[in-house]
Amino acid sequence: DVMIHAESKTVADMVAENPARAAVFEKHGIDFCCQGQRPFGEVCKERGLSPDTLWDELNASPPAADTTDWNAASLADLVEHIIARHHAYLRSAFPSVAEKLGKLIQVHTDEHGDMLLRLDKLVRGLEAELTDHMMKEERILFPLITQLEAAQQEGKPAPWAPGGSIQHPIRMMEQEHDSAGNALKSLKAITSNYAPPPGACGTFEALYRQLQELEADLYVHIHLENHVLFPRAASIEAELQGQ
Repeated sequence: DVMIHAESKTVADMVAENPARAAVFEKHGIDFCCQGQRPFGEVCKERGLSPDTLWDELNASPPAADTTDWNAASLADLVEHIIARHHAYLRSAFPSVAEKLGKLIQVHTDEHGDMLLRLDKLVRGLEAELTDHMMKEERILFPLITQLEAAQQEGKPAPWAPGGSIQHPIRMMEQEHDSAGNALKSLKAITSNYAPPPGACGTFEALYRQLQELEADLYVHIHLENHVLFPRAASIEAELQGQ
């Protein structure tokens, strides 16, 4: 039975099979990224959603702009995609968000000062955290992953990794992903789920739209690393180390 099989699948695997499903989970407030290792059936039950209805919706979703099967692509290509698509996006999005927040803080301190300052602090913290995080990935973990794949192709032993295994830097990056995921939850709470205050100006609406876009992109970004790139790299290392 297709449905029984679907209910035992994890939410993360369902998005890995078809990236377009991310938008459907996002719409229903289902975390497919940091908490993505939970079975679909369990998540539906918890949310009071009908698995059949949601399954139909997931499979009717139009293909996302990215329809590549990253489970089959080379890890070098996946690393390049993450840097060019997701790291580059974050580096351009944060300055634009900061500019809008700065304008709002100047103009709306009287009515919304407390909320805007909390939002500003949260966004700055997330930017600092992710800038440092992306640099570590680009300088240490990603080159190590591409070396691992090259070693496998050339029949060479696994390259040296910090702490003796690629699992160490992977675990560190996953912890930082959890921390970013928590910041996104706070972002949603502070902005009342991205609902601008009554009578808010266009800048407010533009800022909230952009924060929502940033959240959606970051969830796909973390998902690709946690559920596709990292497990595939770890399994190559295990194979090369004869485990």
